[in-house]
Amino acid sequence: MQTVVERELELNLVLSPERRIPVPARLGYVTDDPYAVHVTFHIDSAHPVYWTFARDLLVEGVFRPCGQGDVRVWPTKTDGRSVVLMALSSPDGDALLEAPAAQVSAWLERTLRVVPPGTEGEQLGLDDALDQLLAQ
Repeated sequence: MQTVVERELELNLVLSPERRIPVPARLGYVTDDPYAVHVTFHIDSAHPVYWTFARDLLVEGVFRPCGQGDVRVWPTKTDGRSVVLMALSSPDGDALLEAPAAQVSAWLERTLRVVPPGTEGEQLGLDDALDQLLAQ
């Protein structure tokens, strides 16, 4: 039985320290893919942009800088508000996105209640498949 945990929110695309553009986005988590989070940007447009990366990266990034390469996440304050910054790099370009920390944390807590840390492998049914394989 698959469970989906979603949250729509507005992120800011950071163009410069003074300039930000609001970007509608959706955070998604599916128990069939228990290690990953899915972020969809421009959800109302004809060409949404999809990113998938490790849930652990986002969980850790709410508290301290983490990640390397294509996805880096870290907490900071902007105008007195707690935010989580996500730096995304791809062959198509780079983006720095700012998300409200409270909304991201609340959504992550929901995903962690559905699939607690350390139990992701159980969601994949690997133990059952292995038992069947070894029983043959």
